[in-house]
Amino acid sequence: MKLCVFQGTFNPIHNAHIKMAEHVLKNFDFDKIIFIPAFKPPHKDYNQSITPHRLQMVKLITNYNNKFEVSDIEYRNNRPSYTYLTILELYKKYKIDGKINFIIGTDAFKNIDTWYEAEKLKPLLKFIVFRRENEEEVHINNCDYEYTVMPLCNISSTEIRDKIKNGANIDKLVDKKVKRYIEENGLYK
Repeated sequence: MKLCVFQGTFNPIHNAHIKMAEHVLKNFDFDKIIFIPAFKPPHKDYNQSITPHRLQMVKLITNYNNKFEVSDIEYRNNRPSYTYLTILELYKKYKIDGKINFIIGTDAFKNIDTWYEAEKLKPLLKFIVFRRENEEEVHINNCDYEYTVMPLCNISSTEIRDKIKNGANIDKLVDKKVKRYIEENGLYK
């Protein structure tokens, strides 16, 4: 199986996340993209009460495509969400053709050497690095990676949370199912 992983906090998942996954499906030959919401992201502050909702929102928004799958692997482990440990589990679970591919933005890729067990992680993955059109490419030692560019989709989860807090409209930033879920559950107020 040609597998690609899209791991993130997804707090909340938004239209740019989906466009990135669709871009990867269109431009690379993968059997499946697995979305893995981080249970306890080690590099980010997060509100624990939102954690189960983040997983549900990812499930809501990805179910339209049979090549998208959502994994609760990091939720079942109840430990900090270290990519290295998750990737090891995925290699045990799936018969992988080549390496697992991993969707990542340039900002996170620049910091890959700070990740838990980075030198053991890097040989396990091929990184698909999303670069903004005017952004310089970063070169990381001991990494298998490929850059890809898509039209700018300047959306951030932080911006969405701030807009919700301030009562601003988020219709163009998230799918209507995610918006409804956020409203029904009173999230990010």
